[in-house]
Formats: sequence, structure tokens, C-alpha cells
Amino acid sequence: MGKKLDIEFKEAVDRVNAYHDPFPADTLLKLYAYYKKATNNYRKPKSKEPIINAFKTNALFQVENISQKEAKQKYITLVNEYFLYRK
Repeated sequence: MGKKLDIEFKEAVDRVNAYHDPFPADTLLKLYAYYKKATNNYRKPKSKEPIINAFKTNALFQVENISQKEAKQKYITLVNEYFLYRK
């Protein structure tokens, strides 16, 4: 399961990175938080805008109690649902 999950996660990340239209802010924040948790990247947000850093930090707090595996699963699900239901 771990290897399959890693492959699906990488594919979802690649899909997001290849998409050039803007994502809704709430979706972007969830993607950001799930990605950071899934990759164990605990560096602080580095936006030039303090308000953006605040939103990113809040998003990270919301995922602090989920596992790395769960974060990958949630990222994949969010990406799949976004592309399924987008206009």
C-alpha cells in the first residue's frame, strides 16, 4: 500500500504543478497543508505578505494531528475531486 500511495501522491502533485489556472484560496491552503504534512516539511511559510503566512500557518495547525499517510490520502482525494468537479 505504501508504494502505491506514494505513486498516487506523486501523480497528484504533478497534476497540480502542471495546472496553470488559479485554484480557489481554500483549496490552495488545503493542498499546501496536506503537502507539507505528507512530505514532513516543517519549515515556516516564507511569503512576503504576513497575512499569507498567517493563513498558511493556520492551515498547518489544522493538519497537525493527522499522519503522513493520511495527509497523502487527503491530498490525492482533494486533487481528484477538484479536477472531477471543476468547470
